[in-house]
Amino acid sequence: MKSIKLFDSTGLLIGAALTLAACGQSNTNAAKSAKKFPEQTTQKTAQKGGTLNYAIETDTPFKGIFDSQLSVDQVDSDVMQFGNEGLFDTDNSYQINNKGPATFKLDKNAKTITITVKRGVKWSDGKQVVAKDLEYPYEMTANKATNSLRYSDSLENIVGMKAYHNGKAKTISGIQFPNGENGRTIVIHFLSMKPGMLQSGNDYFIETAASYHYLKNIPFSKLVSSDQIRKNPIFFGPYKVSKVVRGQSVTWVPNKYYWRGTPKLSKIVAQVVSTNSASQAIKSHKFDIVDVINSQWQAVKDAKDTKFIAKIPLAYSYLGFKVGKWQDGKNVMNPNSKMNNKSLRQAIAYAMNINQVEKRYTQGLTFRVPTLIPEQFGDYFDKNSKGYPYNLKKASELLDKAGYKKKGKWRVQPNGKPLSIHLAAMSGSAVQEPIIQNYIQQWRKIGLHVSLTGNRLMEFNSFYDKLDQDDKNIDMFIASWSLSSEPSPRGIYSETSAMNDSRFVTKENNKLLNEIDSSKAFNHAYRVKAFHKWQQYMNDEAYIVPMTNSYSIKAVNSKLVNYSLKPAESNSIWYKVGFTK
Repeated sequence: MKSIKLFDSTGLLIGAALTLAACGQSNTNAAKSAKKFPEQTTQKTAQKGGTLNYAIETDTPFKGIFDSQLSVDQVDSDVMQFGNEGLFDTDNSYQINNKGPATFKLDKNAKTITITVKRGVKWSDGKQVVAKDLEYPYEMTANKATNSLRYSDSLENIVGMKAYHNGKAKTISGIQFPNGENGRTIVIHFLSMKPGMLQSGNDYFIETAASYHYLKNIPFSKLVSSDQIRKNPIFFGPYKVSKVVRGQSVTWVPNKYYWRGTPKLSKIVAQVVSTNSASQAIKSHKFDIVDVINSQWQAVKDAKDTKFIAKIPLAYSYLGFKVGKWQDGKNVMNPNSKMNNKSLRQAIAYAMNINQVEKRYTQGLTFRVPTLIPEQFGDYFDKNSKGYPYNLKKASELLDKAGYKKKGKWRVQPNGKPLSIHLAAMSGSAVQEPIIQNYIQQWRKIGLHVSLTGNRLMEFNSFYDKLDQDDKNIDMFIASWSLSSEPSPRGIYSETSAMNDSRFVTKENNKLLNEIDSSKAFNHAYRVKAFHKWQQYMNDEAYIVPMTNSYSIKAVNSKLVNYSLKPAESNSIWYKVGFTK
């Protein structure tokens, strides 16, 4: 599971993947609440047939980019989950096993990984998935014409990848076909082996396939807008696309060639519903699976014929500061940018009353997190990290010492120039506006003139478009990540990651990220220490300030069986889900 940009709806990190744990008083209540929720519905034999209606919660039409390498947002990922099966199954700790569509073999000495797709794993048009289909996503990601945000220096660890990306080679020399392109095996050669390679979601190799026979005649520059990606995508998962109503719904029917067998349902309709309509959708049983918006929990918790299952996903919301630009394939920091003052960033973080906000609006189902590595990652999580607990006095002192003097109502910059800060934040549920306005008032209490970019909250697609394009009217922003199941943060915070939207780059960050993923880090104790050093550094610099994570609760039709949120089930879940009589 790759890191994905989330639609943030205050207590609903929609469709988040895997996640964090609690800190502070408000989390105690949340932990008690979570114990009431199982991670799965009843496990029993389902009858054949039936239509499942699945709610896609978003306040904007989905983009409809139905390919894992070309899309980076969670909403599209949710829409295509019914057909978009990954190459590998995992255990509940996200370690890759050989039970899925492909087998995996790592050779540390040879610096290779061998991936073989199983015989009988077929695209929904009946063609066997072949070696070229395993290799093609690398071309799609690395070719500059696709503008894929998935390309990063993690993939440049593949031999020949950088040369291909820079147009100096027509093929990726480090990916070989021992039995030819129509065989079922590829061997990937790496410059160095990394400790995270045994975990799903590690960013060093791609865990999906792309149907080369179906896409090969489309120029890379036109792939993202093509009908083959937007309107008639093909997958090798249990269901295939029957109908797309652009931005609104996708209807899925069984893939008769599915390698595990025939899925139970006769149809799945994934349809958009607005966040403000979610609670009514649960109570009226319009959908069989609906994400609960945590601020609406009291309104839905007694819904009839409904089961609630939940987990804490690998995700977090965060406050980011724009300190540079994306230029020539890398992040370039501007040392003179408005927000490139550590005391200013730290003061802004201390002024946020996150615990109070979440206690009021989500009954503790959303909670403050202290660091950028989730607690689910065990000892990689720095349990000593305090983050930025609410401290208005400390915030003011930091600004005073750094020379942000008050001139009338507002503080000015140390050079005496006026200081006006523009915050970009997404629209969401009914409580999103008061929560964001609360933070703006908090910052104004310490003399900072903060206002919303464009004077209003932005819809999801517009927000990320402006963020990715480094819009000059964004000084800081509140966004969310659904994280990869391999804990390395390199894929989203490295110098060459287009998803590093703060654009912060330092020699120290590069060094610490390299230590986390070095060959020395095959030693667990060394890697734990490297993770803790990175968290301490990021916490101190405050370019990215972790804010919250949330219990991800789903309301499920009580007649639905075999639906699970457990990692080991995630790749095969839609093959098993069905209704009882």
